[in-house]
Amino acid sequence: MFTTTIKVYFYDADPAGIIFYANLFRFTHSAYEDMMRSFELERNFFFDRDYVLPIIHAEADYIKPIKVGEIITASIVVSQLKDSSFELSYTFTGSNDDIRAKAKTVHVCVDKKSFVKSNLPQDFYDKLAANQS
Repeated sequence: MFTTTIKVYFYDADPAGIIFYANLFRFTHSAYEDMMRSFELERNFFFDRDYVLPIIHAEADYIKPIKVGEIITASIVVSQLKDSSFELSYTFTGSNDDIRAKAKTVHVCVDKKSFVKSNLPQDFYDKLAANQS
């Protein structure tokens, strides 16, 4: 499991002072980027010339309000791992470890030029496997 923290800013909120629903996906992507950096791979998938990892499915459940000024913890586990795709499950918790939201994203590895599905590079697959639930 990978964990990181996220501070909730005023611009993340709606007029009620809780996060605008779409910003949870910005939080998931920030946590995803932190996790990818923690893998310390030679390949940087955000700027790679051979492969890209687009999201093909995303979902979220909003359990309790996430408010401006809070620092929330994002925990990520690899909930499914296949040869060419992976699913990440995110849990967002408040300072009292209460679950505020959950999300999932499914990514597929594709060749950047042809956009044809490709197997995940082995070193990346191994890092994902080490974080599998």
